[in-house]
Amino acid sequence: MRRKNRANDEAEINITPMLDIVFIMLIFFIVTTSFVKEKGLEVSRPSNSPPKEVKKNKGPIVVKIDANGNIMMKGRMLERKAVQANLEREKAEKPDSPLIIAAHPDAETDALVTILDAAEAVGVGSVSVATTRK
Repeated sequence: MRRKNRANDEAEINITPMLDIVFIMLIFFIVTTSFVKEKGLEVSRPSNSPPKEVKKNKGPIVVKIDANGNIMMKGRMLERKAVQANLEREKAEKPDSPLIIAAHPDAETDALVTILDAAEAVGVGSVSVATTRK
């Protein structure tokens, strides 16, 4: 009895059905994805360029955040509830002035979020975030 040599008859895996399923799933995910643009504030980052000269009566509105998360404006400490009212008053005095948030590097972000929410509610046009030295 002779043994037949079956080296030429190797089993092949047909991956065509798998590729079909992958492409159908890809089309399904592309069609069902919703493209929504979320609303947010434009924040400009600090740069290395020299500061621009600003008129004294039109200076920026500066809000500081210390390492403990305390919010200060014009040298006095503010409560979180009073931030929006103070920003409204400053915006009434200086309507076109930008808002500069000077945050300590170790400060938590909840104070920053409070100020950004208040700035959006007041309608401040330009918001910049800077860091203070330790």
